[in-house]
Amino acid sequence: MSWCAALALVLTACGGEPPAAESPAASSTVRPTPTAEVQRAPFALPCYPEAGFHPITGTNRVNLELTGLVYDGLYRVDQSFVARNALAASQSVSADGLVWTITLRQGVTFSDGSALTPQDVVYSLNLARESERYGYRLSQISGVSAGEGTVMITLSLPNGALDALLDVPILKESGGGVPLGTGPYVLQSAGGEYSLARRAESWRFDAGLPETIRLRSITGSDALVSAFDTGDLTLVNTDLTGSSPLGFSGNYETCDYPTSNLVYVGFNTASGVCSDALVRRALAAGMDRSTLARVILAHHAQAAPLPVHPQSVLYPETLAEELSYSPQNLENLLMEAGWSRGAGQYFTRRGRELEVTLLVNQDNSYKCDLAAELARELESAGVHVTVDQRTWSDYLAALEAGEFDLYLAETRLTADFTLTPLLTGGSLNYGQYNDWTTSTLHADFRAARGEVRQNAAAALYEALAEQMPFTALCFKNGSVLTQWGQITGLTPTQGDLFYQVENWEIAAGKES
Repeated sequence: MSWCAALALVLTACGGEPPAAESPAASSTVRPTPTAEVQRAPFALPCYPEAGFHPITGTNRVNLELTGLVYDGLYRVDQSFVARNALAASQSVSADGLVWTITLRQGVTFSDGSALTPQDVVYSLNLARESERYGYRLSQISGVSAGEGTVMITLSLPNGALDALLDVPILKESGGGVPLGTGPYVLQSAGGEYSLARRAESWRFDAGLPETIRLRSITGSDALVSAFDTGDLTLVNTDLTGSSPLGFSGNYETCDYPTSNLVYVGFNTASGVCSDALVRRALAAGMDRSTLARVILAHHAQAAPLPVHPQSVLYPETLAEELSYSPQNLENLLMEAGWSRGAGQYFTRRGRELEVTLLVNQDNSYKCDLAAELARELESAGVHVTVDQRTWSDYLAALEAGEFDLYLAETRLTADFTLTPLLTGGSLNYGQYNDWTTSTLHADFRAARGEVRQNAAAALYEALAEQMPFTALCFKNGSVLTQWGQITGLTPTQGDLFYQVENWEIAAGKES
């Protein structure tokens, strides 16, 4: 499958969800406090043994979630999408931004006691470049080579935030079995049962985590739900607003975490009423993102009018406020575009009512509810909206044919928040937006580092706000569910459910 096709499959409106995802650092929603005393079962996580446990070439989401306990990347990406050094001790970047030289942390060993080498990193990154899971994000890497305690990464295009893409697990092949990792746990199996055994020595920390974490073998979604509901599993990860959300019940706590899953509305910039940037800006002003995130997505999303997460340092608060929900701004912009509102319900121009078609896939009830709420908001502001619900295949066909004025979609951005697929020439640019200036600003943003990157981002977002080829609605959250009262201190990220696991307090398996 080509990368364009892969990205198109990640695009979602009411269907085909990307890997999962709330909001700031551990915003928790919880079930009512149980009246009975909490029953503390041994700490246990799910796994699908038949799917394999390879951290790079594997495709089973549940098994891949164990990666943060067994493997480390060069960097870890925190809840603000900032890269933190892990196996990387330091880095330097060439003047043209095309070569990153990363110095490795000293004294790191794999679970068999062998030392981490630059060759291990080169092997892992090259394997990841060819994988389905990591291939797209690493597609701008043209070469990886080993030095004396260093790794050199050469890019085809500069990326000032390459480190945010390098939380790829670094491994050592073990001759056909599960690859070795440098993390605090090692995968073990005996008699068909799997577990994670804590290593005697780990570079990362020495904290009071369980010596053994039991892995309970699961064969399907129903078994996963049943095992969690009965308390046999301590923790599960889920997308509570996905296409087929799992029906967990009982008393559990929910810790939401931010993701780069962007829910947005795209505009047909090539034809129809939305070919006018003033109309696009007006319609964007009439969308109440707070209501969409808080009510329709039940707080499992964070409202954002720009394609960068509000927790990112790149997020421009002032511009975001200017783009917030405002029926008055909608009216002003439409009047500037030549539309007027007389005694009738809708804006008109030359005797024609302002009418738009909003395309949405019908397979996800949350997306359909989002479309209905958007239609209600725009209708109340004087825009006649027809919601066109289609099956996934018909939805994709309509996007390709340009049979829409607006469309509702979702895609997972990379952690550097580059927008290549959505802009000129991009695989998700169904609205046929074409603007050389925006492309140039995006290239400048992609190449910039540090404070210069913030300034470049601000310039890019100003241009997008002026042209409005698409408008962000919100970023979805992922949700970690845990048995009541058994874990505190969770700070999961979209790339690592066990981020800063050394700070967890685990009551599971201990005396009440």
